Amino acid sequence: MPAPFYLVDAFTDQPFSGNPAGVCLPAEDRDHLWMQAVAVEMNQAETAFLRPRPDGDWDLRWFTPMVEVDLCGHATLASAHVLWESKRAPAAEPIRFHTRSGVLTCTSASGQIEMDFPAEPATPVAATAEEAFALGAEPTFVGRNRMDMLVVLDSPETLRKLKPDMELVAKIPVRGVIVTAKSDRPGSDFISRFFGPQSGIAEDPVTGSSHCCLGPYWRDVLGKDELVGYQASKRGGTVAVRCVGNRVVLGGTAVTVVEGALR
Repeated sequence: MPAPFYLVDAFTDQPFSGNPAGVCLPAEDRDHLWMQAVAVEMNQAETAFLRPRPDGDWDLRWFTPMVEVDLCGHATLASAHVLWESKRAPAAEPIRFHTRSGVLTCTSASGQIEMDFPAEPATPVAATAEEAFALGAEPTFVGRNRMDMLVVLDSPETLRKLKPDMELVAKIPVRGVIVTAKSDRPGSDFISRFFGPQSGIAEDPVTGSSHCCLGPYWRDVLGKDELVGYQASKRGGTVAVRCVGNRVVLGGTAVTVVEGALR
């Protein structure tokens, strides 16, 4: 049967900005090979696959064009947006997604979608010379969590001008590399970029899951629990971050750009 499919720009209120994600709702259970093939065909940073559960919750999986991933913020935001916009989920009620990172809850609050995610703080590590060379910059801090490497730079200008060697970055044994600096942009506390050639994404436009690491780091540096991050990619996007214990609440908006069906 045809599977409803949407293309949604996440972490933005304008089409053709933020981070695009595919959202697919197959009418029957499909195996990971089918989902991976669809993700390759759609060629987005992530494509989300949703299946309803008998209890009213939803199963959610995320695939890049290369691999299935454990956590994805922008495709989760896009999924909640699609379910509410298409009236597949009651607008006034939270949506609970069952994922490889546990149960993730999305709620609608003050015109934004808020996502309750696990905090993913980075543990300090010593960067190798090869890693610094791959990025083309000397970090002031390097850390790692279960997914990514976190690199802090001395200035936002250095971050914006960064031109990593993607072949060398791809050899770093992580999902991707988060690079961040204190913001010089009005209305935001920090800026970041995300490079994930290991996962088939040279540079991700707006990476919700990276803010599960960025939030705890900048909370400790700036001494505040509520933060705003701006991802300084070509498309750009804003992520609201609220640190609550060992959880991080991410906030943003989304816009549907394409609606159709996989035949």
